[in-house]
Amino acid sequence: MKKTFIIVFVLVAILTQGQTGNKTKTKSKEKPAEPAYTPEQKPHESPPQKKVKCCNWIASVEVFKSWGFIDTNGVYLVNLQFDDAENFSNGLARVKKMHDWGFIDTKGTYVINPQFDQAEDFSEDLARVYKFKKWGYIDSKGMIVIDYQFAEAFDFHNGMARVRHGVSWGYIDTKGKYIINPQFSALGEFSDGLAKAHLGKEWGFVDQTGRWVISPQFSEVENFHEGYARVKKGTQWGFINTTGAYVINLQFEAVGDFFDGLARAKKLHQWGYIDDKGIWKVNPQFEEAGDFTEGLARVRLGHTWGYIDATGTYAINLQFNGAADFCNGAARVEKVIKKMPKSETKWGFIDHTGKYITNPQFDDAGDFSNGFARVRKGSKWGYINTGGNIIINYNYDNCGSYTK
Repeated sequence: MKKTFIIVFVLVAILTQGQTGNKTKTKSKEKPAEPAYTPEQKPHESPPQKKVKCCNWIASVEVFKSWGFIDTNGVYLVNLQFDDAENFSNGLARVKKMHDWGFIDTKGTYVINPQFDQAEDFSEDLARVYKFKKWGYIDSKGMIVIDYQFAEAFDFHNGMARVRHGVSWGYIDTKGKYIINPQFSALGEFSDGLAKAHLGKEWGFVDQTGRWVISPQFSEVENFHEGYARVKKGTQWGFINTTGAYVINLQFEAVGDFFDGLARAKKLHQWGYIDDKGIWKVNPQFEEAGDFTEGLARVRLGHTWGYIDATGTYAINLQFNGAADFCNGAARVEKVIKKMPKSETKWGFIDHTGKYITNPQFDDAGDFSNGFARVRKGSKWGYINTGGNIIINYNYDNCGSYTK
């Protein structure tokens, strides 16, 4: 009996050891699979999460007369609830509710409650707001910093804002103190240290103390750009420098600003391009012309548009019924699409070589902003990416560009 018990004990021990060995072996097979579920690798398996993490762009959208905000996946970050809404700027967005404007953060929480008849974005930590039929300025907490007192007002730049009191324009500082007393019938933004100003019947330029640097003498002027300002006397345009000296004499029917050393100019009803000495670099030959952007300028002959480079050579041949300037590597172009029973004009996008990023198919479109462009088919808007692929379907009655 004792012998039998010993034999049974030995057999049980052997079987138990075998089962333990099998369990250990099974665990070893499972171990290699564990890294696939580690937190470090999850983002690689979820592109939408990665996109949101790296971008955080937000767009305003409208559905059935209510506005909200979506992320780059089309997910609502702030639900539809506002009567109107503008894009985010500096982390805040202007929204309208029950006839009043306020400001929200990216979570949809009111930072400044709706209370203004009109409001604009913050610039240099101050925003202009309209109430009691006057403009004033608030800080980021909604506190009035400069009282409602101006008939018109503009944003602050370099610590200065131009304002109109009564019928005269001047400049104030961030405390509301006049730097330039209201005295001009019109006043422009400062550029290259000078602002265009109108007094009487003519235009000149003043410095930041309001002193005339270039006396009033022109019938029309534009702001300084790349060191030169466009000026007009009679029917002719030319260019001056910051001392008021002519760098290009009055001789053109119309001109544009200088971009990358070239400016469009019109003579004998045709457009060409001049350098900063007034020498033609591209002879007048076009019926319409745009400024150079991203190395190319749009031009029209007859009913078709194309793009030229700085030498006047066609980089993209005349072929489009409409064209916009290049922006962020792409340009919107319009093309007539022949369809029965009638032809239609559609918008698409091209790259710098003229190759279609997306064929003409949209009834309307906006420029690319932060990798996305809004596009419309029929009455609804959606978004495409820089590859030309629709990434957010046509769900919206209206929408804005992606911003932060």
